[in-house]
Amino acid sequence: MIGKSVQDAINNQINMEFLSSYIYLSMSAHFEHENLPGFARWMHAQGEEERLHAMKLFNFINDRGGRVALQAIAQPPVEFGSPLEVFQKALEHEQKVSASINALYGLAAKEGDYAAQVMLQWFINEQVEEEKTATAIVEQLKRIGNDGPALLILDREMGARKAGGEEGGGEGGEA
Repeated sequence: MIGKSVQDAINNQINMEFLSSYIYLSMSAHFEHENLPGFARWMHAQGEEERLHAMKLFNFINDRGGRVALQAIAQPPVEFGSPLEVFQKALEHEQKVSASINALYGLAAKEGDYAAQVMLQWFINEQVEEEKTATAIVEQLKRIGNDGPALLILDREMGARKAGGEEGGGEGGEA
């Protein structure tokens, strides 16, 4: 049986993961509007990956005999700016998610919830990959700027990401 404090914190994390999915889908729509289909596809796949993260937490609560309590999801932004600005916002968001996962792990450790700690270790590792990938893309965009042939080449490369974030390099969908 899962303890109430850990259950409540995981329910909050489920909400954050669904919000992450919404944010990435909104970023995808932004890139579609800007006629950058590769970036749009990458963000769409990222949104799907975040939904899967939420469901992993959802199933964990159910598997432990807890109660999932879904919460309202805040509306994500619609306007994001240049590709560099979008990926900087994505990186900032991933850092916020990492901090939330780390705090959740700390609570599970304090409460002696070993099963939650084991499950959350996967999320900690995933967040390292998410931040690494976002940082790499931000650095590439800083080098190439916001328009020109290099941006179009990167856009095409980003479009090669498969759905669900699965690409040859791992779950983070590195570009």
